[in-house]
Parts: sequence; structure tokens; C-alpha cells
Amino acid sequence: MENQSQTKRVVIIGGGFGGISVAKYLGNKKGFSVIMVDKNNYNFFPPLLYQVATGFLEASNISYPFRKMFQGKSNIRFRMGELLQVYPQENRIELSSGRLYYDFLVLATGTQSNYFGLENVKANAIPMKTVNDALEMRNYLLQQLERATVTSDMAEREKLLTIVIAGGGPTGVEVSGMLAEMRKFIIRKDYPEFRGARDLSHIYLIDGAPQLLSPMSTQSQKDTYTALSRLGVKIKLDTEVRDYTEDTVILSTGEHIQCKTLIWAAGVAAKPVPGIPENAYGRGKRLLTDAFNRVKDCSNIYAIGDVCLHTDDPNFINGHPQVAQVALQQGKNLALNFRKMLNQQTLQPFRYNDKGTMAIIGRNKAVADLPKPPLHFKGFVAWFMWLFIHLISLVTYRNKITTLYNWMVAYFTKDQALRMIIRPLKKE
Repeated sequence: MENQSQTKRVVIIGGGFGGISVAKYLGNKKGFSVIMVDKNNYNFFPPLLYQVATGFLEASNISYPFRKMFQGKSNIRFRMGELLQVYPQENRIELSSGRLYYDFLVLATGTQSNYFGLENVKANAIPMKTVNDALEMRNYLLQQLERATVTSDMAEREKLLTIVIAGGGPTGVEVSGMLAEMRKFIIRKDYPEFRGARDLSHIYLIDGAPQLLSPMSTQSQKDTYTALSRLGVKIKLDTEVRDYTEDTVILSTGEHIQCKTLIWAAGVAAKPVPGIPENAYGRGKRLLTDAFNRVKDCSNIYAIGDVCLHTDDPNFINGHPQVAQVALQQGKNLALNFRKMLNQQTLQPFRYNDKGTMAIIGRNKAVADLPKPPLHFKGFVAWFMWLFIHLISLVTYRNKITTLYNWMVAYFTKDQALRMIIRPLKKE
């Protein structure tokens, strides 16, 4: 890979939207040797995790192996491992799987769930950040339903059938909408044991802000609130989860909700990288960068995507939103700048092109906001836009075709067939 002394080794930590974007634009480019590092051996599509968690998609529909993805890219290699330590003075990193040296280090590690110091919540709530989380959630929800069918204690059954979702952003809205539709169209058919106890099932959506979908337009917020309320979701705004103990969610208002399931989608934070200077961290443990995504006080370490706090963009002086488009565009711009460096050309500062935001609520229900010109869509049109954008964003044609097939079956039958509890056997 490095048969010429001028070849620059680029090590990318994290194979999400940003990391893949850098690799894509450096693939088969002379003068670069690229190593992609990730703790998983596959890339996955986070916006559709909730559909894996609710049984509408298989994990393979939204995932793809890195090694297969990089076939035909002669200058890209993959290393499975976790980042343990960065040694900036030596241009070296330590992984759980060995040691690597770099000329350019790209940190695209994303974020992890932020529990705001709530230890009981951290220990007992269900997160929604990885494929493993989604599969665990699917198994757990189905197991709770099965337990509810055999208990004769109505108070216990109500706790088993009650779900609290913390966080009124896109993930919280999409999960609550999907669960509400499952309750309406699927669960009551699958579980005749519940037909005489329909009022025992509750879905709560909790958010500390005065509105849902805070980054979106006022009209989208109102439309989302109305649609979820009509689906039977109980929405509590200006309210925070303060604790979760003994099957009880304790809210900031003093209210207690008895439930066996708390889904946590209330916040994220970046994971600190050992070896990076302390003064390089900003809000939410994100890494402060300059206009070219170079980490503060580091000469050849860069950060992109959710882990990056880029404040040099005139239109986003408080940093960019933590969404896929930012990571994709930053990855492309950084890769092009690496190529400019090699050719001793002037670098291009990053400027984010906001293409809009959207969220799906349920069948034929979604909201979408486009910035230029300002436009708002809701209902079937926004729902179709959401499907189209997410479908074309999947990595391969196989992912696109299988996902489209599953969506078509679910749409026309108001059902899906992936409600299976599958757990690998764990030996002692």
C-alpha cells in the first residue's frame, strides 16, 4: 500500500456517515493509503434503527460489511478494533487490536447516549444507538408482550404493556408513532388475550422542551403533536425523566408512571478520546475544530460528524446539527482538502448546505421542512419524501431492494413478519 515515500497514510476512526464519506472520496486516489477502523465489521444506517427495533426491517437491510464495501478500492484496508489512546507527538494510535501510525488521523466516532448522570436510567433504560441496541429492544418488547399474556394480575399486565419514550426528537417521535401503529394494527390481532383489556396499554412520550422536534418549524411541531395524539400517544412536554427505579418512571413534575419499559432517546454526547488535549473539547464533549475540521491545538488530527463542534461556519456559529448530511458533507470536503494538500493547493473551508429536515410519524404521516425556499410538507407527501430520501441513502442496491420490499408488504398488509425473539445462546 505504501510503495512510495510520498504516500500519505490516512487513518479513519469510525465507519459511519462521515468516515465512509472520507474513504469514498479517497478510494483509488494516488498518494493515499487509507485504513478504516471500526469496532464492528459492518456499516449501518442509524435513521432506520427504530424499524429494526420494532420488527419492520431485518438488521441486514440497513447494514453492509466494510470489507465487501471496499472491494475494488486498492488503497483502502479495514481494521476491526476500538480506539484506546492517541499519541499526537508520535503520530500513533493504540487500538484494542494493535498499533497504527498515521500522517492524518480522522475522528468520526459519532456519539453515545447521554443519561445526564441518571445512573438508574443508564442501568435500566433501553438505548437506541447501535444495531445491538435495536435487536435487544425488539427481543425485550416481544418478551414483555409474552409475559403480559400469562399474568392474571391486571396491575402487572398494565406495567408490562406501558412504554415510556424519553426524548421528543426525531428518534422519539418515530419510535412512539411506530409503536402506536403496532398497537392499533398488529398487537391486538396477534394477542387475543388483550382484547378485553385495551385500556391497559399506554405509550408516553416525554420531552423537557415546550414542543416536539425542536429543530423543526413550528408547523411541523404542531402537526406532529396532533398526529401522535390521534394515534393515542400521551405526550408530556416541559417534563423530564428524573429517575427510573422499581418499575417506576419518576418525572420532574412529581408524577410517577408504572412501566416495565423505558426507551431512552433524550440526548447524546461524544465519547472523549484519550490523548486529545483537554482544551480541545467543547459542548457535549464534542471536539472543537477550525474551518477545515482540524482539531484545536492538533496539527494533523481532524474531526467530522457528530463528534465535531465546528463554529467557523458563518451560518452555524454555534455548531452544526448532529445529522447525517453534516457528516457526509464534512467527510467529502475533508477528503478533497487532503487531495489539495498533496497538490499544494488552497484548502476549502467547510460550509454546510442545509437540505432540510424531516421526521416520519406513522403510516401516511410525516413532516418535512425545506429551507430554500422555506417550505413545509405534511401527511402523505412528506411521508413519501421521507421514504424516498431514506431509501436512496442506503449503501447498496441490495439494501435498497430488500428494504423497499419490506416496506411495501408492511404498507399494504398493515403488518410485518419479523416479530421473532432470537437470542444467541450464551455459555457460562
